[in-house]
Amino acid sequence: MSDLLYEVKDRIATITLNRPDKLNAFTGPMIDAWARALAEAQADDGVNVVVVTGAGRAFCAGGDVARMRETKPTPLENKNQLWENIHRVPRTLEAMDKPVIAMVNGVAVGAGMGMCLMCDVRIASEEARFSTGYVRVGLVPGDGDTYFLPRLVGAAKALELLWTADFVDAQEALRLGIVNRVVPAGDLAQQTRAFAEQIADGPQIPIRMIKRLVYQSLRLDLRTHLDLVSSHMAVVRETADHAEGVAAFKEKRTPRFQGR
Repeated sequence: MSDLLYEVKDRIATITLNRPDKLNAFTGPMIDAWARALAEAQADDGVNVVVVTGAGRAFCAGGDVARMRETKPTPLENKNQLWENIHRVPRTLEAMDKPVIAMVNGVAVGAGMGMCLMCDVRIASEEARFSTGYVRVGLVPGDGDTYFLPRLVGAAKALELLWTADFVDAQEALRLGIVNRVVPAGDLAQQTRAFAEQIADGPQIPIRMIKRLVYQSLRLDLRTHLDLVSSHMAVVRETADHAEGVAAFKEKRTPRFQGR
């Protein structure tokens, strides 16, 4: 669909929210396409990394507020609509072991901020701005901000940002740990692509296992986590990429991993 674009080039899939006239505020059909694109990228052996971005001057302004009052669903219908529609994106992302990078080109508000928080890494333009937004329209965060934001900035700062919905500029977002890097607007696409290519060229089995280990560590005690690490290590030691990495180290050359 034209409101969401999906492209694969050189092992990197790019998902572009494409309603620039609405600051990429998403609709139900866009969420369906978004979740399907993520699932397709996970299943595609030709994709190593996923990049999510927005068209025009915004990353995403969240849900289309102008459409919210067109219908009056019951509380149960409201709950089920979130679970069956918007929540498909974080649930699909949780099941992905391929790296997902948010390329934040502009404003990210409400669910738009939430959607970039749930990616693995965020690279922002110096023109990007962030706001949780929901309290300004009398809502609680509906897409996972209350899960992802405290894990990045701590509970107290998350509450401040959620209660006030104040805007945070790119440099402050970097200081708080909301984004990983801030780059000049004109360099955003090139620098994000370079980072994505670096990961896409790496040893894919370890990269995906590292992602699993990091997220699983947030739910496990140390002993259980170390048991899991030993199992993963036993697997990766048998891969062709490990053999190539050792050979390249001994021969003092750049490894040629199968990801390439």
